[in-house]
Amino acid sequence: MGFKCGIVGLPNVGKSTLFNALTQTAAAQAANYPFCTIEPNVGEVAVPEPRLADLAKVAGSKEIIPARMNFVDIAGLVEGASQGEGLGNKFLANIRETDAIIYVLRCFDNDDITHVRGTIDPVADFEVVETELMLADLESLEKRKQNVIKKANSGDKEAKAQVALIDLALNELKEGRPARRADVPVDDRKAWNMLQLLTSKPILFVANVDEASAATGNDYSKRVEERATEEGAGCVVISAQIEAELAMLDEPDRTEFLETLGLEEPGLTRLIHAGYDLLELQTYFTVGPKEARAWTIRRGWTAPKAAGVIHGDFEKGFIRAETITFEDFIACGGEAGAKEAGKMRSEGKEYVVQDGDVMLFRFNV
Repeated sequence: MGFKCGIVGLPNVGKSTLFNALTQTAAAQAANYPFCTIEPNVGEVAVPEPRLADLAKVAGSKEIIPARMNFVDIAGLVEGASQGEGLGNKFLANIRETDAIIYVLRCFDNDDITHVRGTIDPVADFEVVETELMLADLESLEKRKQNVIKKANSGDKEAKAQVALIDLALNELKEGRPARRADVPVDDRKAWNMLQLLTSKPILFVANVDEASAATGNDYSKRVEERATEEGAGCVVISAQIEAELAMLDEPDRTEFLETLGLEEPGLTRLIHAGYDLLELQTYFTVGPKEARAWTIRRGWTAPKAAGVIHGDFEKGFIRAETITFEDFIACGGEAGAKEAGKMRSEGKEYVVQDGDVMLFRFNV
């Protein structure tokens, strides 16, 4: 599925370096000047999933196909972006198309890399970008409200409900709070999401530290972690420069390099998993001689909807899902062993898929 995380921040904080490492390409031009990224770069990234290799080994699968996520490198915002400063308006539109926002914040000193604001203060950097997004939302809602009110006054029930949601968002924004702070009734979530507010998206903080701080963080990253806690957001401490170097190494050299730095795994692995959690995603598997494959779905999805990720006909003609937990599949030596041990279940349309389920869908169209 095409879930997108937008990588945002001020110029020269390490966004493009991080994106390059994520996609293991040099598609995003990393340069020491503002606005070097003119078009948003989109990269598909494999989600690290050690369970896939175990499943493939047991089943004798010829190919392993991981789940994937999209990351979008969006050019640096500056103060006044909501009014078109820098290349603001275009980039705000690019952010609107993403499902979540990753704030990359500079947590390192380097006299050779210019900071657009002249001082290193990652929390202040976050507030600059967040303020621009709030101002953009405020302007968008105030323009939209006039047209919606006209429809509501004519008796349109949907328009009346929309006015109430717009007011809910405006109340937060006018108090200097992002729209995600609003208490939205569960029944209104779908309509709320259709407002496409920049500040209603889930957020994740990335504290981009120097190489020496990659394992322990530093004073800058600690401040970012504190602010993330206040925002109810996750925070990942990463050295984008190290990740870029790691991306160029083979697996044995990568492992050795990580050990010398005191790291157990690449920061990008933590970032991708954090993005997965941020979007409330989970994985189920299909396994056979041809391939072992991971599929991405939202938490809480039922079996038919999960089947639809593979093909729409699977959802339309859903009959049942033959289901084995990952643990049982491995312990029983595969599908046949699990079935013989009574560990294969036949699940119907109401079954809520669990992370790690190994599934075979029966359908009829």
